[in-house]
Amino acid sequence: MTVNEALRLIAGTMILISLLLTQFHSPNWVWFTAFIAVNLVQSSLTKWCLMMTLLKKLGLKESRAQCC
Repeated sequence: MTVNEALRLIAGTMILISLLLTQFHSPNWVWFTAFIAVNLVQSSLTKWCLMMTLLKKLGLKESRAQCC
């Protein structure tokens, strides 16, 4: 698994968990979903993501494939 694949898996899982918590526990969990969204937007603008840095330190490899 590459860093990009792991990042997508983590972000998607965290969004689903936060939505379930919003539905079944407390509506305030929607703020966690918003936090994830803000982090995704921030990383797209700055080209830096803390989770990607952590995943690289854990030994995951970056993908070499380029989109055309």
